Amino acid sequence: MGKLFQNTTRREVPPFRFDVVGSYLRPQPLKEAREAFGKGDITREALTKIEDSEIIKLVAKQKEIGLKAVTDGEFRRSYWHLDFFWGFEGVDHVMMDQGYLFHGEETRADSARLSGKIRFKDHPFLSHYRFLKEAAGNDVLARQTLPAPAQFYAELVRGVNELEIGKYYSDREELYRDISKAYREAILAFYELGCRNIQLDDCTWGMLCDKNFWTAMAGAGYEISELQELYLRLNNDAIANLPEDLTVTTHVCRGNYHSTWATSGGYDPVAETLFGRENVSAYYLEYDTERAGDFAPLQAVSGDKIVVLGLVTSKSGKLEDKGEIIGKIQEAAKYIPAERLCLSPQCGFASTEEGNILTESEQWRKLEFIREIAEEVWGTC
Repeated sequence: MGKLFQNTTRREVPPFRFDVVGSYLRPQPLKEAREAFGKGDITREALTKIEDSEIIKLVAKQKEIGLKAVTDGEFRRSYWHLDFFWGFEGVDHVMMDQGYLFHGEETRADSARLSGKIRFKDHPFLSHYRFLKEAAGNDVLARQTLPAPAQFYAELVRGVNELEIGKYYSDREELYRDISKAYREAILAFYELGCRNIQLDDCTWGMLCDKNFWTAMAGAGYEISELQELYLRLNNDAIANLPEDLTVTTHVCRGNYHSTWATSGGYDPVAETLFGRENVSAYYLEYDTERAGDFAPLQAVSGDKIVVLGLVTSKSGKLEDKGEIIGKIQEAAKYIPAERLCLSPQCGFASTEEGNILTESEQWRKLEFIREIAEEVWGTC
């Protein structure tokens, strides 16, 4: 089969030319089981059995369409981020007065708040990964998606949550160290289970891209450079000196809830810090609408790091124009070599259990569409 970029090679380590961000629409049996469990009509064991069954089917489907890295679809989670935070010692599941605000919608009001010192110990996600690894087998990579350390910090200082920090940390430096330490220990625990691909999902940078967002949150004169440095430190400290055969990537977006979004703005304000200095191997970047800006900031991507272009939206079942997507890949290649580019949806299909507004068949067609484009652009994926 021919390919657009003749000098590119097949990737044998993540990210792959045809790739995904991680979450999938929850199947109806899983939705019904979670609802029944919430009402107390079935046991935790019964819910787990249904989760196991649906994850096995999901992994098989991912293999069928040709993905080399598979996830459990985040089927055991309610949120892409909060469930992981709740698994740390010293963190409580609480309800706020208001949920996260998206364009025209508001989420449920769950949050994570400190109730003690942050510690990693016997996290429930470890057993989740153990099951995924077994279901994946040896022919594909079992990927673990996690919210980034910076995202954890952002939740701990969200609204009234911040008032609790002083009860347990008189020194913010200790808090920062504990966040990174807990993450590092978690990542190494996944590694011991055989995990070789960790993806850190991180909306904090997407928030920093939106000048209107920060004007509303902190006033017109707010300077974001100090916060960028803190986010960078939290993330980099957590992933410092990890085993060489562990690939750590990050995904950046501007919100993904029930097919809506939270912020807008190109990557320019964060490019030097995020693309130039965060020590990940690759960036999965939202690029499905004009809200994400142009490709010029990709010039700041340092070293030989990879960029996975999220040019195909997960918010709608309608297929994009193939020629337009290929044209955008060619445009991005003006700023970063085609050898260092891949393709994926701009985000997961269900960042929360509500999911985006499309059908499961449309979800799978989207991924087949991405594979078709990747094969035309880079050759066999």
